[in-house]
Amino acid sequence: MFSRRLSRQASAVITGAGSGIGRAFALELAARGGRVVCSDINRVQAQATVALIEKAGGRALATVCDVTKLADVEALAATAESWFGGPADLVINNAGVGAGGHAIGEMTMADWQWVLDINMWGVIHGCHVFAPRLREAGRGGIINVASTASFAAAPRMGAYNASKAAVLAVTETLAAELADTPIRVTALCPTFVQTNIMKAGRISASSSKIADNLMRWTGVPAESVVKSALAGLDRRQLYVLPQFDARLVWRLKRLLPAGYTRGAGFINRFAANDTPDRARASASE
Repeated sequence: MFSRRLSRQASAVITGAGSGIGRAFALELAARGGRVVCSDINRVQAQATVALIEKAGGRALATVCDVTKLADVEALAATAESWFGGPADLVINNAGVGAGGHAIGEMTMADWQWVLDINMWGVIHGCHVFAPRLREAGRGGIINVASTASFAAAPRMGAYNASKAAVLAVTETLAAELADTPIRVTALCPTFVQTNIMKAGRISASSSKIADNLMRWTGVPAESVVKSALAGLDRRQLYVLPQFDARLVWRLKRLLPAGYTRGAGFINRFAANDTPDRARASASE
C-alpha cells in the first residue's frame, strides 16, 4: 500500500489541524481517501476542520491536544489507534506559533519559553511518541513542519529561528535513525504561507506590518505548500522547500555564509522601526 504513495488513503494524525497549514493537510489527505485525526488546542477549530471534511464526504475525528504536554500527545496516539483500529500511517507535527520583532536580549523570557514549548517541544513530543509506533509497524511517515527560518536566521526572530532550527535538527536526526526502515521522514520548510500565524502570534506592531506586506507579495496558499510536502514525502525527500525564495535563501546561506549574514543585518537595520506594541494571542500554524 505504501510502496510509492504514502499520501493516498493514509491514516493520518495532524497537530494544529484547526487552521492554516494543518487544516490544509487535513482537507487534502481526506480528499485523497485518508482518515484523519484532527487535533488542536482549540476544540472548536478542530471540529470546524472535521465538519469541512465530512461535508466533502471524508472521514475525520476532532480531538484536543496541547502539544507542550507529553501526556496529551500520548493520549492523542491512543485515541488515533482506537479510532483507526491500529497505529497511524502518517504523522504531521504541525502545531506552531509565530513570534518576532525583538532582538535577543529584548524579547522576554516568557515569550522565548512560549515559542520553544510549542514549536520545539511539540515536535519533540510528537516524534518521541509516534516514531517508535511507526518503527514497530514497519511502515509510515512523519512530516515535521519547520520553516525557512530554520536556516535563514533572520534578525529579530531569535526564538522562532531557534525553535524551527531545532525542528530541522530533530527531523534530520530521526531520518538518520530510521534510514534502515521503510519509514519516510520529511521536513517542510516554507517561507510565507497565507495563514493566521502572523496576526495571531507574538509579533511587534512594526514587524507585523512588514510581514503583512511580504505575505501579500510572496505568500502562497497553504494548499499548494501541503501538496508539495506530500509529493516530497512520496518521493522520500528529506527537505521540501516549496517556494523559490526558500530555495534561494538555502543556496545563498551555503554558498556565501558571511555575505548572507551581513546582508541580513543590513536589511534589518534598514527595516527596523519597532514599537513596543505587541499582538498577544496564541494560534496554530
